Amino acid sequence: MNQPKKITLIGAGIMSATLGIILKKIMPNVLIDIYERLDKIGAESSAAWNNAGTGHSAFCELNYTPLTENGDVNIEKALKISQSFEISKQFWAYLKQEPDFYSKFPFINDIDHMSFVWGNENTLFLKKRYQALQQYAMFEDMKYSEDYDEISKWIPLMMKNRPKSEKIAVTRMPIGTDVNFGAITRSMISYLQTLDGVTLHLGQEISDLTKQSNATWKIDIKDLSTQNKYIVTSDFVFIGAGGGSLKLLEKSDIPEGRGYGGFPISGQWLRCTNEEVIKQHEAKVYGKAAYGSPPMSVPHLDTRMMDGKRSLLFGPYAGFSTKFLKNGSYLDLPLSLEVDNIWPMIKAGIDNFHLTKYLVKQVTQSPEERFEMLQQYYPTARFDDWELAIAGQRVQIIKKDKKEGGILKFGTEIVTDKETTLAALLGASPGASTAVCIMLDLIEKCFPELIATTKTQNLIKEMIPTYGKSLIDDSELCRKTRKRTTSILKLEE
Repeated sequence: MNQPKKITLIGAGIMSATLGIILKKIMPNVLIDIYERLDKIGAESSAAWNNAGTGHSAFCELNYTPLTENGDVNIEKALKISQSFEISKQFWAYLKQEPDFYSKFPFINDIDHMSFVWGNENTLFLKKRYQALQQYAMFEDMKYSEDYDEISKWIPLMMKNRPKSEKIAVTRMPIGTDVNFGAITRSMISYLQTLDGVTLHLGQEISDLTKQSNATWKIDIKDLSTQNKYIVTSDFVFIGAGGGSLKLLEKSDIPEGRGYGGFPISGQWLRCTNEEVIKQHEAKVYGKAAYGSPPMSVPHLDTRMMDGKRSLLFGPYAGFSTKFLKNGSYLDLPLSLEVDNIWPMIKAGIDNFHLTKYLVKQVTQSPEERFEMLQQYYPTARFDDWELAIAGQRVQIIKKDKKEGGILKFGTEIVTDKETTLAALLGASPGASTAVCIMLDLIEKCFPELIATTKTQNLIKEMIPTYGKSLIDDSELCRKTRKRTTSILKLEE
């Protein structure tokens, strides 16, 4: 009789939670152990105040639709991300119908997603973007306006005392969402714990990973409460530790992980403390990012639902810290330097000097300068109504490249060993919103024989009915799917 496969998930965040549920669904007998360094679930990148929580669906994020050299708008990335988010919603709708899945507060809420720009050049860009996206069912409900009075009805707080002579344009998607990824992660891991063969270990730090001759993994662990050290073995390891994944990938010493580096970027929010102001804004309104800024630094005035309480924040303002995790060490960056990644990191730094310059400018901003940026979006804002809050830590991928030496990559990337017994997820945005697609890609890469069976594909389709189909090309399927998930997740159309 074959022994059950042992799987280790490192990090109790949205990625491990998603992977754990899908694997348990398609391999019911698998034994899953989840190890988390902190004493809480989803307390790092997945936590509500550490995460933008937009439910990145490309409705309002202008950095997903760049201008091409000939002046057209490239919508390829926006279509892919929007489809990925619709797949995430299908998975969450499946969980919502599971009897043992519980969430005290709704983890997803409907909220308008808007893009807001000013000036002739930006207005022309937004209109081109709107016209290009509207050709697809995923974006067909998008509204566009340059009319001062109409925009004032959509976002009255932002329009108060704004000159009528100012050239502005706004797109609006009523089907946008706000997602509390901390809440959904806690609910998902609690649900996982109701299933046989799943064990959660909090306050446990992975100190080393060693591949053995039989392709299994020896994992050295330290219990942070008792300081006791122990060893476990595993058939498959997933490193989903957010900013901490790079250090663990280096510890694994797989050849495929050599040459990777990480560039940490921290974030800050201005958080509104005036309840009367919070009540007057109900939308996520994104603007255009400054030149040289990383993807997560797109400015937005953002309504959030935090465990049943409505909040309003503006930002993020980029910062720099040598930590790879918010609860990490200032030695994270220097200790990540190795012979294989020093040159790629230096070369990427030289080639991305504009990013360094942007970060220096952000870090040295005074409170008054941060407030001036808020006033561009909310002209009547009062300084005393806002306080500074620290957001999460993100680590951008720096990858060894034969031609360039080293390249800075935005987005996420899965790194596996040759035998696909270990997989590490590196990178950041859009991350959590597309977790289901990322984890399905990982399963297809690491468990190809399993995923190829009709039985497995049918099991996945129970969770994600459109698995294997295109919501980009099939307009009717997109409409039908969105209507179904909207109903189950109790989102307004």
